[in-house]
Amino acid sequence: MPDPRLEVHDAQGCRVVAVGRTPFLIGRRAGSDLLLSSGEISRDHAEIVSRSGGHILRDRGSRYGTFVNDASIVERTLADGDRIRLGRTGGAEIVFLASGAAEPAAATRVGSGASAVNDLRQVAALLEGLRALSSARVLDDVLALVMDSAIAVSGAERGFIMLANDEGALELKMARARGRQTLSGSGFETSRKIPEEVFRTGRTRIEADLLDGDLANVHMGTVALGIRHVLCVPLRLMQFTEAAPAASTAERRIGVLYLDSRDKARLLSPSTESALETLANEAAVAIQNAELYRAALEKAKLEREMETAAEIQQALLPNRRRSGPFFEAVAATLPCRSIGGDFFDYLDLPDGALGFALGDVAGKGPPAALLGALMQGSVAAEGSSGAAPAATITTVNTALVNRGIQGRFVTLFYGVLSPDGRLTYCNAGHNAPVLVTAAGEVSRLETGGMVVGLFDGVPFVEGSATLRPDDYIVLFSDGVSEAMNEAEDEFGDERILECLARLTESGTEACLQQLFASVKRFTAGAVQNDDVTAMVVAYQPRAAATA
Repeated sequence: MPDPRLEVHDAQGCRVVAVGRTPFLIGRRAGSDLLLSSGEISRDHAEIVSRSGGHILRDRGSRYGTFVNDASIVERTLADGDRIRLGRTGGAEIVFLASGAAEPAAATRVGSGASAVNDLRQVAALLEGLRALSSARVLDDVLALVMDSAIAVSGAERGFIMLANDEGALELKMARARGRQTLSGSGFETSRKIPEEVFRTGRTRIEADLLDGDLANVHMGTVALGIRHVLCVPLRLMQFTEAAPAASTAERRIGVLYLDSRDKARLLSPSTESALETLANEAAVAIQNAELYRAALEKAKLEREMETAAEIQQALLPNRRRSGPFFEAVAATLPCRSIGGDFFDYLDLPDGALGFALGDVAGKGPPAALLGALMQGSVAAEGSSGAAPAATITTVNTALVNRGIQGRFVTLFYGVLSPDGRLTYCNAGHNAPVLVTAAGEVSRLETGGMVVGLFDGVPFVEGSATLRPDDYIVLFSDGVSEAMNEAEDEFGDERILECLARLTESGTEACLQQLFASVKRFTAGAVQNDDVTAMVVAYQPRAAATA
């Protein structure tokens, strides 16, 4: 008994192919038993297998689907005369002819599509180039190749590509002429009416003569050049969806490909239209990949810049540990992004005292980090001169106000600890640090004034305290007190005090680590929404001096 056959209708015309083996492979991949070049055909699209005297058609995970008698299928037993469609209407139409069925008249028409075959051979080679470019080149290169390919296939004199921006409006991205000549956008005389209509409807638009109909007036600039024939096709991406059983693909239009010419015969031929629609489908994928590739490059560049910025910010901060003949100090910061607006610093003052500061810039990310670096430098410059805490913050406030940075302010605590245990400080709107005595008594260091950077001439006053051996001060940013758990409850000052009351080990490092561990346990599972910074300064006149 003779083998069943397939009557194939596609851009190459009509032909009959015998199903002489099982499985019989259908797709775009070289070596397929039925090789189809449409952009809507997957490399391994479908197969026909022989089973129990019949034949079964299976979809092999194709991108645009397999249909029998217009019904989407995964597997289907074929009957004589079944109409098979691969992809959408622009893919391929196939009629299954069971063993013994009469030879169709279409078999005699195999040579009728010779012109289309030649065009498709050109397109096939161009599409292979597009696929290579889409993974290795950036957008302008891909757009130029698409335009040059479209002009070569169609014989058009000029063409352009418009892509949709984030708001859905078309923007001119590439205009070319024959000879790989790039045209300026302002020099490309045409109206937006045709491209916008094609983008809106998703249907190819052919204008045999711009002087006919309602386009005569809007295209007078183009007609003046002798160009009267236009072909415009949509650039669309077909996205497979499993959620909608009635429609296996969803279309997303990303732009249009527009061509015009003085030569009507070639530009407006059916074979050219079919070839360009095939090219447009592949071009849309290549353009999308190029945009994703460019976005990935920009993201990688930004990430490298942020890594460098984070390294610079860490280099600007002092070593987290500092010790001297009468003190031990340790600090740490955990930015919620790669860089943050919290900062801390230690100052060795001319009279042998220790200056220490902790600040929190409003906001997050690079702007806050830049202002934090500025503030750290300002405090260091003023404090190192020996100025008292209130005077230091007054000068820093004036400098920031004079810079006129809108919407930016800083909370800041600056203290000076002398070798005899005397502490002077100024708190400019910062979370009040906790002073814990060796006997376990707790007090807050609140004296100072308002936040830095809002108003000039505001008063800042100084507070003081006397520390005894083994007393220590805990400073922290609001990223500690306002850290939230999954229920959006804040860690709060009360939990900070409870944490300090439960200290099981002595020493500044143990205190800092226990505070950070408590915050981490409390916020487990929640996203960090602010920079977390803390410092512990202990008065220990018996401590040996270390580097």
